[in-house]
Amino acid sequence: MENNKTEGQLLYEKLGYKNTNAWEKTSDKEIELAFSFCEGYKKFLDMAKTEREFVNHAVKLAASHGFTDLDKFTKTGQKLKPGMKVFQVDRNKAVIFAVIGNKAMKEGTRVTGAHIDSPRIDFKQKPVYEDTDMVLMKTHYYGGIKKYQWVTIPLALHGVVIKEDRTLVEVNIGEDDNDPIFTITDLLPHLATEQMQKKATEVVAGEALNLLFGSIPYKDEKVKDKVKLNILKLLNDKYGINEEDFTTAELEIVPAFKARDVGLDKSMVGAYGQDDRSCAYAGLKAIMDTEKTDYTYICVLTDKEEIGSMGNTGAQSRFMENFIATLCAYTDDNYTELKFRSCLANSKMLSADVNAGVDPNYEGVQDKKNASFMGNGIVLQKYTGSRGKSGGSDANPEFIAEVRKIFNENKVIWQVGELGKVDLGGGGTIAQYVANLGMDVLDCGVSVLSMHAPFEVTSKIDIYHMYKAYKAFAK
Repeated sequence: MENNKTEGQLLYEKLGYKNTNAWEKTSDKEIELAFSFCEGYKKFLDMAKTEREFVNHAVKLAASHGFTDLDKFTKTGQKLKPGMKVFQVDRNKAVIFAVIGNKAMKEGTRVTGAHIDSPRIDFKQKPVYEDTDMVLMKTHYYGGIKKYQWVTIPLALHGVVIKEDRTLVEVNIGEDDNDPIFTITDLLPHLATEQMQKKATEVVAGEALNLLFGSIPYKDEKVKDKVKLNILKLLNDKYGINEEDFTTAELEIVPAFKARDVGLDKSMVGAYGQDDRSCAYAGLKAIMDTEKTDYTYICVLTDKEEIGSMGNTGAQSRFMENFIATLCAYTDDNYTELKFRSCLANSKMLSADVNAGVDPNYEGVQDKKNASFMGNGIVLQKYTGSRGKSGGSDANPEFIAEVRKIFNENKVIWQVGELGKVDLGGGGTIAQYVANLGMDVLDCGVSVLSMHAPFEVTSKIDIYHMYKAYKAFAK
């Protein structure tokens, strides 16, 4: 009872700060909304296991919400007006959406930014080979993975092949229940004495991540690699491709299992690619559900974050910068470079990326007083980087206070966190590259268990509060 609390207890409640369990502080009605929201989230995860697939499905969703390709305006010279919704795709691997606000662009924008690539295994450009009457595919892993986690699990093949005549062929094998799946084999324990003496980073070598692809030979005694020929024939029959076409292909190996509820209470989501598609989906849904806004609201979804945001579809490219410049030019009859630079300097962004939640099986790697916890709401991470904050972003407290006020006023449950103990952990996001443009940026996402594994775990209540957070920020 409130009346039975001591003066000290009441004072501590007033002055102290501690994490809040979001399940306990969220109404039953909103918990129902959270479960419903995550049903759509799980379906999207199953459809969008690669960055190309995410862009494709995001654009389809945008079209149903009244978004128009920005190129249609630039080609006709038509001006953008408040309330208009536009998008632009970059090489089918990155995409930006915007709802034009009432304020002039030079006053700044509000941005949520996430990445849509995830750790995986890619085909090499000359992948096909036969050995001991089996065909395998040579691979090269992408991003930070524990290689041993990718053996002896069901795997699917997604991607595109560009033929010599520039025809694009989409490949998706292993997701339909009637499809075959693939796997990477491992040694049986009986013969693994030497293997088990190795460090975890060496238990499975990168060059040993060869995908088992087939074993039936083509019936022709004069052919040397009979099984390889049969596999090439099957691929040609289905997709019209030959072995040389692999040199102009982008084929990705991803887990074949679907997103599932985790826990007897179904409180969590288990799936591949939740880093960072959990944040990307919440950001996408937030802008889809935004009709009017004072500041122009932008959602940027980029590629290549897992390997440093390099390349022309990564956050270090000019994609977002060029997009914002175009919005400035097409909303202002008197566009100038100075107005564009003012827009960047006055813009504010939530870098939507995940954080490593405290795992009770591995508590020793975290400073629990400053770590994030699953089920405690969205995580505000002031700084990233490694050890002495090297290679990261560090948000200004003035901007964090602004975000804190927005979240509190909109009943968003939030917490603070960092990525592991000092000198033990660390990592970066796209925040540092956006901050280089002069924007205020704060990392803001959900806690994840088993990050970068083929099967990651998040809390449904955190996912929902993340969606609420991004919507509130847009206003």
